[in-house]
Amino acid sequence: MRLIFLIHLMVWLSLTPGPSWSNEIAAPPILHMQPGLLPVDNDLLVALPQTEKATHYRVFKAIEHQAQYNHGAVLFHFNDQLYCQWQTSKRDEDSPDTHVLYSVSDDGQQWQPPRALAPTRDDAIVTSGGWWSDGSTLVAFINVWPKHLSPKAGHTEYAISGDGLNWSPFKPVTDATGKPLRGIIEQDLKALPSGRILTAFHRQPGLIATPYFTNDPLAVSGWRAGKFNNLPYDGNISRELEPSWFHKPGGEIVMTFRDQAGSFKILAAQSQDNGVSWTSAQVANVPDSRAKQSAGNLPDGTAYIVNNPTGNKNRLPLIILLSRDGEEFNRAMVLRGKNQLPPMRFAGKYKRVGYSYPKSYVWNNALWVSYAVNKEDIAVTRLALGPTP
Repeated sequence: MRLIFLIHLMVWLSLTPGPSWSNEIAAPPILHMQPGLLPVDNDLLVALPQTEKATHYRVFKAIEHQAQYNHGAVLFHFNDQLYCQWQTSKRDEDSPDTHVLYSVSDDGQQWQPPRALAPTRDDAIVTSGGWWSDGSTLVAFINVWPKHLSPKAGHTEYAISGDGLNWSPFKPVTDATGKPLRGIIEQDLKALPSGRILTAFHRQPGLIATPYFTNDPLAVSGWRAGKFNNLPYDGNISRELEPSWFHKPGGEIVMTFRDQAGSFKILAAQSQDNGVSWTSAQVANVPDSRAKQSAGNLPDGTAYIVNNPTGNKNRLPLIILLSRDGEEFNRAMVLRGKNQLPPMRFAGKYKRVGYSYPKSYVWNNALWVSYAVNKEDIAVTRLALGPTP
C-alpha cells in the first residue's frame, strides 16, 4: 500500500504546476487597453468622430493603367524636408513590375512628383524598407524578394545619399559578422536613448520575425539578433509579424506585433536590457485588423499605437491609442474615419478598402502617419502635438 501511495504522490507532483508556471500565469500583461475604451461593435467604431487635431494630405494619387496599386508608405526627415517612400505597381500587389518610389515635401502638405528609388528587377520583387540617417547621410532601405527562393523570403539592401537626390548603388545590409543579413527589414527603425538602433528582421528560411539591434550610426552593418523565442506556429511564417516598438518610462522596450494566428489582437514582447533579450510575445487585449501597425513615443514620452482596432479584417477607421506609462492605453482618438474615405477606383489582387499599413514619425511638433488609402493613394495625416495630445 505504501508503494502504491508513493507512486500516486509522484504522479500528482509531476502534474502539478511548479512556481515558474504560477509566476508566468500571474505576471501582469505587458500592455493592455482600458476596458470599454473602444466600442466592440464595428458600426459604432467607424461612427466615432475624428479628432479636430488631425489633417490629411495626399502624397500620391494612383494613376490608371500605370500605378493603380500603392502601399507600404514610410516617412523620415532629412535636411529639413519630409521624405516618403512606398512600393507601386500597375495593378496587383507584389506583381513582377513592383518597384519603389519616393517623394519629398518641405511642409508635409505639398509633395513633389515621385522619383524612382529602386527600379523593377528581373530576378526579384523590390518593396519599401524604410529610412535612416546619421544627420549628414540619408539611408534608404529596400526589401528584395528573389523569385527563386522557396519558401518565400528575402533580404535587405540599402543605398546612401548626401542630398536626397543622388544615390549610391544598392548593397546588402550586413550583420555583426560582416555577412549579408538574410532577412526582410521592418520599417520601424528608431534609436534608443543610448543611441542603439532597434528594429526587427523577418529571417530566413521563410519569414521569422526577430528583434535586431545595431550600434552603427548608419544602421547598415553590425546588426545582432536579440534573444527571442517565437511562439509555436505552423508554416514558414512566424506567428509574430511586422512589429513596431515603444519604450516605457522605466526604460523597458515593448515590441508590438501583428498576430498571424488570427486572434485579431496585438501581440507584445518586452526587453529590459536594450534589446539584447526579450520575453515571449503575449496576446494583449488591444484589437487589431491583422495588419501592419505603428508604435512609438511622443516627445513627452507618451506611448502610442496607431492601427485599425476592429477585431476583424476591416481597416477602417485609423485610430491612435495613448498611454502615459506604456502599460495601460486609456485614451483614443480617431485619426481618419469613414467620412473621409473615398471609394475604391481600381480592381486588383489583394486590394482592400480602408487605411492600410500605417507608419508614424514625429516631425515639426506633430505626429505624421503615412498609409495607403484603399491600397491606391498614398496619404499622410498630421496630428498636431500640444502639451497633452
